[in-house]
Amino acid sequence: MIITGKYPNLRMRRSRKEEWSRRLVRENTLSGSDFVLPIFLTEGINKRQEIKSMKGVYRYSVDNLSKIIDRAIKNEVPMVALFPNTNIKLKDKNGSEALNENNLVSKAIIKIKNKYKNNIGIMCDVALDPYTSHGHDGLLKKKEILNDETIKVLIKQSLLQAQMGCDVIAPSDMMDGRIGEIRKELDKNGYENVQILSYAVKYASSFYGPFREAVGSKKKLRGNKKTYQMDYGNLNEGLREVAIDIKEGADMIMVKPGLPYIDVIRAVKDNFKIPVLAYQVSGEYSLLDNAIRNKILSYEAIYETLLSFKRAGANAIISYYADYLNKILK
Repeated sequence: MIITGKYPNLRMRRSRKEEWSRRLVRENTLSGSDFVLPIFLTEGINKRQEIKSMKGVYRYSVDNLSKIIDRAIKNEVPMVALFPNTNIKLKDKNGSEALNENNLVSKAIIKIKNKYKNNIGIMCDVALDPYTSHGHDGLLKKKEILNDETIKVLIKQSLLQAQMGCDVIAPSDMMDGRIGEIRKELDKNGYENVQILSYAVKYASSFYGPFREAVGSKKKLRGNKKTYQMDYGNLNEGLREVAIDIKEGADMIMVKPGLPYIDVIRAVKDNFKIPVLAYQVSGEYSLLDNAIRNKILSYEAIYETLLSFKRAGANAIISYYADYLNKILK
């Protein structure tokens, strides 16, 4: 960077003196359009269950989605993401419930589309961990996650979600080659306009614990996910994953988690110029929320943290705080 001018002619503090001036020259801002709202689903009627490790975040029964969707639309949030807490009795080693056209996600898609049409987009997670008895994202055989066999199931799961009305298919499983196979199947069946958001850069992180509680897979998980999720010491490996998924047909790229991987968001954006989403994951939310509730940090820390994703290059942020934008953005 070339600096022209010098003190006292150049005074950087001049533009910071008044609030109107600070707003005028601000490089990055936040609006409702920068967010995706994750919603957890549960069985039952008129249910709204708070998640113990995520204060202020709830599971909703399908019949009780209207209020949270209404808030999202009022706050100009363009898309919601659906994550099911599948009844333990419906879980098996193959994640069969993922292919049930009457599962929680399918029922929620139909409910939202019938009421809201295209006034809000729907993103659907493609992975088997909410449905498997072992808690893994793919098929398990003798402690190994099977790649190609899992893809065959993910293709069927993606097609079902598209048939139900899902707008954005979001494979989070991290199997090699699944983006191309899913794209091929969607196109073959007339869903060429359904978008794919690839969790191309998903790290084997310690920040997922509260989410796993929310979807009911935490106590079920056998071992860890390090053989398919990325090593958190690696950046270039992530760029290779992105390049492969773009070539296979990904429309957008996810970096997950968010805050510990700000450098990765910037690298993906600079290298590929593709829409990038950051996921402020459950552990990030809970850390920040607990610090604010215990008066260690001020409420403004939420805005500061969310803005860092935009500054790093993210086009949008998946955040549980998207349900509280009326407070955060005021």
